[in-house]
Amino acid sequence: MNDAPELEDGPQGSGAYRRLLEDIGNGHLAPGARLRETELAERFGISRTPIREAIRQLEADGLVVHMPRQGATIRVLDYSEVMELYEMRAVLEGTAARLAARAASDLELDELETLNSELSQAADVRTAYELNRQFHMTLLDAAKNRYLIKSVNALQKTLLIIGTSTLAEADRAQQAVKEHAALLVALKARDGVRAEELMRAHIEAAHRVRLKALRARERPIDAI
Repeated sequence: MNDAPELEDGPQGSGAYRRLLEDIGNGHLAPGARLRETELAERFGISRTPIREAIRQLEADGLVVHMPRQGATIRVLDYSEVMELYEMRAVLEGTAARLAARAASDLELDELETLNSELSQAADVRTAYELNRQFHMTLLDAAKNRYLIKSVNALQKTLLIIGTSTLAEADRAQQAVKEHAALLVALKARDGVRAEELMRAHIEAAHRVRLKALRARERPIDAI
């Protein structure tokens, strides 16, 4: 049987999808950026077919829309969508913290503590972002609820198009370390109610930083 189509739409398509997600997350593909199949295929060194499949997947994820006379474009989130995303993030990750207080192993708690210690010493925003991401994903895994994991992962994809990490703001990384440390105390005490309360406060603190950044961005005169 000829396996060429599977190679084209499978591994290469998945690889193109992951690379496009990375480009969105690191700001290389900013909100409003056009996705030109020919240019992307040349840059990734693959044919246009897996690029097309990757764009379709991003559209299914809600990260890409088709604009008149422009084609596939990275979505631009409006103010209300950002508000709604952070509201849901507080609910979902708060629930994850409550479940992790009950279900996390001592090994998982030790890993969370190690990640937070490394975050406190991060030398740059990119490193801080990655360690913070690992901390939240480790906590989510410790909650041991596959449906919750699926929901948070979907939400995190949409958050990629908001912009740079809130950890880029002055002192936010160190404040996040303190918030994580307080959360770890509750997790180790197996206090689910307190863990959920602290995680919600942690997400709300990030939300406030995000809103500050949104207020500072340029807006069309007719949007004021």
